[in-house]
Amino acid sequence: MKRYLFFLCLCCLPALLSAQSQTSATAADKDKPPYLQFPFIPAFPLTLPDGHVITKNDLKKNTQTIVFIFSVDCDHCKHLTEEVLKNIDKFKKTQILMITPFKPEQMKEYYDTYKIKDYPNIVMTSEPTRQIMYYYNLHYFPGLFVYNKKQQFVKGFEGTVKLEQLTEYLN
Repeated sequence: MKRYLFFLCLCCLPALLSAQSQTSATAADKDKPPYLQFPFIPAFPLTLPDGHVITKNDLKKNTQTIVFIFSVDCDHCKHLTEEVLKNIDKFKKTQILMITPFKPEQMKEYYDTYKIKDYPNIVMTSEPTRQIMYYYNLHYFPGLFVYNKKQQFVKGFEGTVKLEQLTEYLN
């Protein structure tokens, strides 16, 4: 009987240890921000400057994407927008999804000021429910999140970022 009990314990021990490590991993995952728990472009409804609503399903497929979260009144965001536009050739194989948590009317002014309509690889949108801020656990603007051609997360930046840092992760 003792041998049977010892054998039973020996057989069950790996399963118990595995279950415990999976529980710990699950708890650790819950501490991560949503964009790391679900490492793909979020499917929030986004409003274009013309009022149409899109989701990630309306983006180009098999194309590297930068999600650029910006504030319409952030000087760092304005500076980075100007830098990207001056160096747009470095982003010709990349689609840039610019998202602001501000109202569409405020976004439209930014859109017109920077003549975003002249850049076919940039899609500017508004997400005024601010879910995007919670998804990326964003505390500072701008937020930049690079996704590969399969729309899987590669790298994220929060706050001031140099263009060279960003382009390092582009193909």
